[in-house]
Amino acid sequence: MNPSIAADYASFKLKEIFLWEHCFKQVRDPKVRGAVPNCDPDKIANELHAFIPIKPMSIDIDGYREYAQNELYRGRYGKALFEKTLEHYLAFNILDLQKDDIYIDIANANSPCPYIYSRLSGCESYQQDLIFPQGLHGHTIGGDACEMPLPNSFCDKMTLHCSFEHFEGNSDSRFIREACRVLKPGGKLCILPLYFNTEYAIQTDPAKALINADYDAIMYCKKGYKNRHGRFYDIPHFVERVVKNLGDLKLTVYTVQNEKEVDPSCYIKFIGLFEKPI
Repeated sequence: MNPSIAADYASFKLKEIFLWEHCFKQVRDPKVRGAVPNCDPDKIANELHAFIPIKPMSIDIDGYREYAQNELYRGRYGKALFEKTLEHYLAFNILDLQKDDIYIDIANANSPCPYIYSRLSGCESYQQDLIFPQGLHGHTIGGDACEMPLPNSFCDKMTLHCSFEHFEGNSDSRFIREACRVLKPGGKLCILPLYFNTEYAIQTDPAKALINADYDAIMYCKKGYKNRHGRFYDIPHFVERVVKNLGDLKLTVYTVQNEKEVDPSCYIKFIGLFEKPI
């Protein structure tokens, strides 16, 4: 293991075991112990429908099973395997990738997804993440996803798999504007899952980091979450932070109907498809 990564992990475990309560006390108010509660997806969809189109989506279970057999998933993701592979499968189908497409996997975190997508469709895939060296290096893009070192209208398709919620500060709004710039006319961006709640909330693990999150959000402090920041939109904040920054993009939100048929551990309910007109 990389010595720096090992040191960070050791520091986190020390805080988690011995100093979690102390870290929790340092989090600003309003705050709550525990995870953001589950919300009624039908209620969220009904409220959201006043602003953008909402469409139901049913998973092709046999199609998912075939996709998830890919050997690049072996030994990855542990208990999250069903949810991760489901997200990848759904995005692949929604984007309808073609062999002449240029695809970017945003906030890639060394996921095999771009390689799998290229194998299945023949598309040219790029991977982007803050953890990669700054700049464009072959098919790897390092740095801030909100300021990519790419020309206008560079790519046809982009996806964020379980990562948009980690975009801190105003980077969620900034990324939507950047996606509009980087996508070609006719291009598509898929963000999944989209996380919603009845109240605007940020989920965090104080042992991981003490963050200065949006002061109009309730802080949910979840021991064992192991992430700095997870944003859950209420409808007004989603409209203000995402819908009002669409520019030329057209947004449709899909509501997943049968994720539990894949596995009881699956939880994806909302998917955002952003399309740039031709």
